[in-house]
Amino acid sequence: MGLLVRGGNNMFSFLEKNSFDSTNVNDLDGKLGKINLIDIREGYEYKGGHVPTAKNIPMGSILGDPEKYLDKSKEYHIICQSGSRSARTCKALLNEGYKVINVSGGTGSYIRPLER
Repeated sequence: MGLLVRGGNNMFSFLEKNSFDSTNVNDLDGKLGKINLIDIREGYEYKGGHVPTAKNIPMGSILGDPEKYLDKSKEYHIICQSGSRSARTCKALLNEGYKVINVSGGTGSYIRPLER
């Protein structure tokens, strides 16, 4: 019986750290240049236009070797095209102990001019 209870607790361990903060892309304007904004889209997407001050680190790279790109003592805003890839990335990085905020709406919803 103890094994069943222990197994049940492990089954829900994913719930412990799957909640991350989000902010809308159009609420970033006063924060640009003051936050660590990371665009996780592929390089060709980033070159097509990105939110000003965003640094490009593709999703595969950042998830494959987060310690190469991130510092656990800092907070990062993660953006993609729509908010879907950034949400998945935030969940994974949060579970690794990183401080992340998802940028909902993504680059596709940004109402100001994009940098190229």
